[in-house]
Amino acid sequence: MKLKKLLCLALALCLCAAMLTAFTSCGGKKYRIGILQLAPHAALDAATNGFRQALIDELGEDNLKFDLQNAQGDANICGTVASKFVSKNYDLVLANATAALQAMANATTTIPILGTSVTDYATALDISNFNGTVGGNISGTSDLAPLDKQGDMILELFPTAQNIGILYCSAEPNSVYQANVMQSYLESQGKTVTRYTFSDSNDVSSVSATAAAGSDVIYIPTDNTAADCKQTIYSGMGTNKKPIIAGEEGICAGCGVATLSISYYDLGYATGKMAAKILRGEANISEMPIEYAAATTKKYNPTICAEFGITPPADYVAID
Repeated sequence: MKLKKLLCLALALCLCAAMLTAFTSCGGKKYRIGILQLAPHAALDAATNGFRQALIDELGEDNLKFDLQNAQGDANICGTVASKFVSKNYDLVLANATAALQAMANATTTIPILGTSVTDYATALDISNFNGTVGGNISGTSDLAPLDKQGDMILELFPTAQNIGILYCSAEPNSVYQANVMQSYLESQGKTVTRYTFSDSNDVSSVSATAAAGSDVIYIPTDNTAADCKQTIYSGMGTNKKPIIAGEEGICAGCGVATLSISYYDLGYATGKMAAKILRGEANISEMPIEYAAATTKKYNPTICAEFGITPPADYVAID
């Protein structure tokens, strides 16, 4: 009788071990993912949603626990959240926008960090001789649409414009980078370029008025402050409004005539697929190059184009 009980116990233990093995092999681990988003903003929201959905599709919703924190546009809050994520030793962190990436990079060298909605990683992380791979515990995706093609949109839509203003926030390193590249490109095309900068939202209206007075056309790069203040930019120009080519669709929808658009949802989704590879042990983050948007689309703002009497070429798509 005792031998029979021992055999039954041994069989039960074997069955439990088999069930545990099966559960583990089916992805029983619950991955804890921190998401640090700089601000509530349509493009950043879309990137976060794409990231989450990709991980759900790849790993299963039951195997994931997300901690989404929004810094409300405050870099100091980014630092606080980054410290919190490190103290909780999350399996991976998404840093959505440049300030979020910088905060996470300053907080940990061990937890895998994927950036998204970051324009230029070399500028954001102060990397010299950048070869496309950050290394260490950081990789991600860039929202940089080809700047020369954005410049070509200005030349295409406004061939007679001579004075081009570049309007951006001087406190955002990625905006400075884009302004440098765009100025060099437009000047190589014989245009006169003047920069108009605001340091924060307080002087957006007055700087916008100055830019309008001195420009035939204005270019606004992908810029978080500009995105938050797009209506202020347009109203700030008063009765002297000038057409704006924007670096991203959200800005264009509020104050621009046209943009070379990417899908931030798709960008976030691509970042989520990178995350799944890291969590499954299929990729080493230190060896993963920065990825870029797979496609761009020329888009226009029907309302503002009508105000300026602009009829875009047939290959431009209306912003909904």
